[in-house]
Amino acid sequence: MAPIRHDKHRTVRGGSRLHGREAAYALGWEHGYWYGQCEALIQSIPQSAQMRPIHVLFVATGKGFPYSPLDEAIAETLRLLAVRVSIANAKQPVAEIAVRLRPDVVIVLDGLEFQTTEVDAIRREGIRVVVWFTDDPYYTDITSNLAPHYDHVFTLERMCVPFYQALGCPNVHHLPLGVYPAVFRPSNPPRTARKEISFVGSAYWKRALFFDQITDYLATKDTWITGIWWERLRDYPKLASKITSRWMEADETAANYNGARIVINMHRAHDDESFNNNSLAIEAVSPNPRTFEISACATLQLTDIRMDLPLYYLPDVEIVTYSSPQEMIEKIEYYLAHEQERRLIALRGLHRTLREHTYMKRLETMLAILFG
Repeated sequence: MAPIRHDKHRTVRGGSRLHGREAAYALGWEHGYWYGQCEALIQSIPQSAQMRPIHVLFVATGKGFPYSPLDEAIAETLRLLAVRVSIANAKQPVAEIAVRLRPDVVIVLDGLEFQTTEVDAIRREGIRVVVWFTDDPYYTDITSNLAPHYDHVFTLERMCVPFYQALGCPNVHHLPLGVYPAVFRPSNPPRTARKEISFVGSAYWKRALFFDQITDYLATKDTWITGIWWERLRDYPKLASKITSRWMEADETAANYNGARIVINMHRAHDDESFNNNSLAIEAVSPNPRTFEISACATLQLTDIRMDLPLYYLPDVEIVTYSSPQEMIEKIEYYLAHEQERRLIALRGLHRTLREHTYMKRLETMLAILFG
């Protein structure tokens, strides 16, 4: 029988077990209260959509994972904005489908595997075709040959607008990617899924060099890194137990963000040596999609600085930035120790994201450009 300990406050049998139960209850209550705050904020933001009397033929990438969640997000959002939406993918005979269906517009996502002969055939039928490039500027050596075939070019990277205009494209628009709130939203993950720090992404060479400088620090924290190529790290064994070397599905990624107190975002370098088809070294200044997805999960985002970031979030108000490994470490330490500040910034980031950076907002902008 476990010993009984007497003190002036209470009698405890198996005191550590009771203490653990109380701590777990308090933690569960705290997380539930936080989740309730997030839900209340979400409900306060109007999400009405203007349904247009148009027929859109959407050409998904057809690449499979990791593009399939983006295909789904755009398709489902278009269904809320157009009276009729038909779906195809880049591997199908889209020109034949377009001639048969006669849509008001054909929207091609990514377009890297969609034949320009198909684009030309559709346009000869008097049907407008637009493309939304999702990986600029990292594939501009390829997209430079594709863009002139389209009536309208949309690009997530602002610096690519003059690039496509110089190629003779008459209608070029900057339209960043965004977030699909049906997937990326606050949740209340189990205690076992909670970490102090998380990073999701591939170890491009320049990214790996940066992480080489913070490996010793991250090894001392409750860290979770998910992605491929992390064996490139100079001291990989120090972090190996904290790294999951695979791609995650969108819902897994959202759960990862929700389980972390701080999520690091590090943009891909425009001149990295890994899988880069940007021989002109066009600079990247616009935020990546992860910027919006992290904030949509009401998690404090610690991101490197990109020139256009203040156009989307107020630094140190709705998002937190770093410019060096040491500054990253200092800010992680600060916000791990200042919980209320951390949560307030995360809530502001969530609010800004749902007001301005959803795929609903992005596609409303696109359709307004195309149809007035």
